[in-house]
Amino acid sequence: MVGIKIDGKVIAQTVKDRVKKAVIELKSQGITPCLATVLIGNDSASATYVKNKHKACEEVGIITKDHKLDSTITQIQLNEIIENLNKDGSVHGILVQLPLPEQLDEFTTTSRISPLKDVDGLTPHNVGLLSMKKAVLVACTPSGIMEMFDHHKINLEGKNIVLINRSNLVGKPLYHLLLEKNATVLTCHSKTKNLTELCKNADIIITAVGDRNKFTLTSEMIKEGAVIIDVAISRFQEKLVGDSNYEEIIQKASFATPVPGGVGPMTVAMLLKNTITAASLSTQIGR
Repeated sequence: MVGIKIDGKVIAQTVKDRVKKAVIELKSQGITPCLATVLIGNDSASATYVKNKHKACEEVGIITKDHKLDSTITQIQLNEIIENLNKDGSVHGILVQLPLPEQLDEFTTTSRISPLKDVDGLTPHNVGLLSMKKAVLVACTPSGIMEMFDHHKINLEGKNIVLINRSNLVGKPLYHLLLEKNATVLTCHSKTKNLTELCKNADIIITAVGDRNKFTLTSEMIKEGAVIIDVAISRFQEKLVGDSNYEEIIQKASFATPVPGGVGPMTVAMLLKNTITAASLSTQIGR
């Protein structure tokens, strides 16, 4: 039996529709939600990501403030720009596009962002709240994956989940979100032994390696009826691919995400949702 496609484009649109309604409500209260983006250097992929985020904001009525900075900017100069955005009452969300040039420190940079404007969910404050089940602003890709589970009413309680990623952007925040749903989560990585056997016993596999030369999730590695969430995206043999071949996996899985068109659209949609949440928070502190 062929499994069900988890269509990120369709689910992302449902999120955007909710965001549009929230924007209208906020504007009726005199608040125009605003996302400030900071792009450093001339990396073409990063520029494309920021452009797509601006386009998505425009679709739902969120205004954007674009800050394009030279690749030679110093940490002190970047810190000052972030501090100014923190103080700007018209800005509700701040997004610094990663990765950063080598002279800049990622932790120092994200730590400068106000937790109330941290739409990427990367500040130490918000990361700590997540571990205590108190987070309001959560990393976009993990929260998008949770939205996918909710949309398809996939029950996570008691399920054995293999999570192949331990990054600050995906694996670590997702681990906490899955635990909140009472799943049993095994975090795997490049040093994990017997990964194939671990995958075979998993009810759900979430993979985000992003390098086909190092890892490919095949149908032989999953059990019948497993749920497969493929977060990765990379270019392999002139094509955009994830960690698995969707056409192969869907023949055995109960649910699976394609690449592209799976998790990717959800990441942008949850950024919009976080921006609206941050704008709503601003009303509670009198801005």
